Amino acid sequence: MASLIEELITVLDEEEKKYRLLTGLAGKKTPVIVEGNIEKLQIITDEEQKLLDDIAALDKKREEVTADIAGVINTDVNTLKLSILIEVLERRPKEHDALSAVYDRLKGTIGELRVLNEQNRILITQQLDMIDFNLSLDRAMREAPETGNYNRHAGISGDMMGSASGGFDAKQ
Repeated sequence: MASLIEELITVLDEEEKKYRLLTGLAGKKTPVIVEGNIEKLQIITDEEQKLLDDIAALDKKREEVTADIAGVINTDVNTLKLSILIEVLERRPKEHDALSAVYDRLKGTIGELRVLNEQNRILITQQLDMIDFNLSLDRAMREAPETGNYNRHAGISGDMMGSASGGFDAKQ
């Protein structure tokens, strides 16, 4: 069982390192979102996807090791959580401390990543709202009401306010 625990600790440690790299990319993403630099954002997103693929592979390996450990200690794999496994290992201080340390680091890193992702989500939402506002303003300017000019027969002969072209003017 000791080798399984060591393997689990190694996998969790690698997973924590990948999440730490992902956290760094999320931090880099924040100013890029504020700038509105789509090209840089795409590059960072591509790097994130590679890390997420690596994390998915490590997750699969972690699940396999956890299933093996559950078989050894005769516990249902679906109910076996790291916190429970740490309690089970209280009589083995070396493995208990190592697993507990990597578990705490992983929780901290994931918590930090969640905060950064939430900040980035809010920034992206604000950017999209601003784009929507600008499009609505542009549309409203093109669809502005007519002026209040009337002809002899009480018909409206006013001109449209705003842009008459109705299209995008690259010279502006």
